[in-house]
Amino acid sequence: MLHISRTELIINPDNSVYHLGIKPREVSETIITVGDPDRIDNFLPHFSSVEMDLSRREFRTVTGICNHKRLTVISTGIGTDNVDIVLNELDALFNVDFTTRLPKEKLTSLTIIRVGTSGTIQNDIPIGSFIVSAAAIGLDGLMHSYERDNFAAREWERDLIAFAKMQEFPLQPYITFANSQALNTFLPHGFQPGITVTANGFYAPQGRQIRAKAAFPNLIEKLSHFHRSTFRVTNLEMETAGIYGLAEVLGHKAISLNAILANRVTGEFADNPTAVVDELIAKTLAVVTS
Repeated sequence: MLHISRTELIINPDNSVYHLGIKPREVSETIITVGDPDRIDNFLPHFSSVEMDLSRREFRTVTGICNHKRLTVISTGIGTDNVDIVLNELDALFNVDFTTRLPKEKLTSLTIIRVGTSGTIQNDIPIGSFIVSAAAIGLDGLMHSYERDNFAAREWERDLIAFAKMQEFPLQPYITFANSQALNTFLPHGFQPGITVTANGFYAPQGRQIRAKAAFPNLIEKLSHFHRSTFRVTNLEMETAGIYGLAEVLGHKAISLNAILANRVTGEFADNPTAVVDELIAKTLAVVTS
């Protein structure tokens, strides 16, 4: 087996992983990810007890009991660069022996649930809707750094590049998929399935123009017309494709749940975004802990 060097996986003197600062056995096998560390406070009223609440950089980790189930909620910060850190270090906590620096013979498959905010690019999806991402289009480039063997993804990628005329796009898109079991678990609970676009920024990468001009101003409009099977492109955010891709290569089960706060077609934004997010949190926890 491959010995993992001290520079490949950095372990702190207290036996915690380098960036997250958490140790083995401090995290549940069911993990909810959010972007904003302050959003974890919205989960805490649902917990009957908290065994750990640790903050380091933009990463905050809380483990506790919700409806008799042990859960961990962790903030990733914004973007797939942070997702790369979080998912690899969470995986190491379960699947690497920190003493021998060898992968464990028996691997643990985690359940990872993203609870995040998003904007829709379809005019018929109202503010306050909840979308579950059946698949994700990555415009960020993260998964080009990992070996993948997914024929369905390659087929989708070829079709998407041809459809949206993205041959000259500086970073070619990649496709990742939700865990089918997790997808089917959330669909009966008022979640609309769709294809989520994961951008590598908030402004021009999502077609916004304030003073700096976007190099591909019509990209989002083109993507809004792409569909496969019964799924169409529904929304934009900045983490889902990376979460799905890393879950795939590491052997974990991932699902992304999106609260729609903005409609990019109609120009609407939620009057009370906190209330929408709180409703998504309550709905998510009810499903996860049932």
